[in-house]
Amino acid sequence: MRIDWTDLHHFVTLAREGTLSAAARGLGVDHVTVARRVAALERVTGLKLVDRRARAYELTEDGRRLAAAAGPMEQAAFAIERAVVASRPGLAGEVSVSAPPTLANRLIAPRLVELHRRHPAIIIKLIGEKRSASLNRREADIALRLSRPDEPGLIARKIGRFGFNLYGAPHYLKETPQHALGFIAYDASMDSAPQQQWLKAVAGQRTIVFRSSDLESQAAAARAGLGLAALPHFLGDHDPDLTRFEAGGAAISRDIWLIVHRDLRRTPLIRAVMEFLTRCVRPD
Repeated sequence: MRIDWTDLHHFVTLAREGTLSAAARGLGVDHVTVARRVAALERVTGLKLVDRRARAYELTEDGRRLAAAAGPMEQAAFAIERAVVASRPGLAGEVSVSAPPTLANRLIAPRLVELHRRHPAIIIKLIGEKRSASLNRREADIALRLSRPDEPGLIARKIGRFGFNLYGAPHYLKETPQHALGFIAYDASMDSAPQQQWLKAVAGQRTIVFRSSDLESQAAAARAGLGLAALPHFLGDHDPDLTRFEAGGAAISRDIWLIVHRDLRRTPLIRAVMEFLTRCVRPD
């Protein structure tokens, strides 16, 4: 019996994520590929590893045992990959960077040309997503996060901070009395975020007229005159179609943390990108 590591890796990811779609996102493939790899592993082992339900796959008892046994193998494989990256002596190769979408789009992407001019052999894979990519599982090499991580093996350094304010279209603020102002918020998935709690406190009994998980959509709605959105200063202050609305009270801000796995922190390639990201956040 010869087990294909790629099949096993897909199965372990499915066991961890719980659904085909989540496993596919983590692996960067489609869900059909994950299902095919798991089926291939079942054929090789002669074991039924999953119960296929309409909306989810559930591990069988054999599946749980195999996933537990394969977990350390997966971690060892990732450690080998990090060792390979750490051994690269020059400033050439691909580096994947995970960051919240607005930071990726507004602070990093517009300045990538600077990195290219300085280090033309470095290729950046920029992953703009709200979820925190796992550096231990090599979903990214470097990450920017808005909170300090507690995963083992990671090195974190605070490199900046940005504030929030309420923003609305000038014509909306001019025409709408304060008691009638509407507010634009995140959806319920972000209710624990400090900026969401602050906006709700400011809104009080006034209406939340629109919810979106995407900050750019909130800004677009505010720009159109739908209501007031809590936006980062670096987004709202530079938009000619928005103006600040001073709500009073304590200001709200978020820290920006630069995260790297300890195995990669001294690699010249990784350090060059970390220095670039720090300049993006702190241009002065």
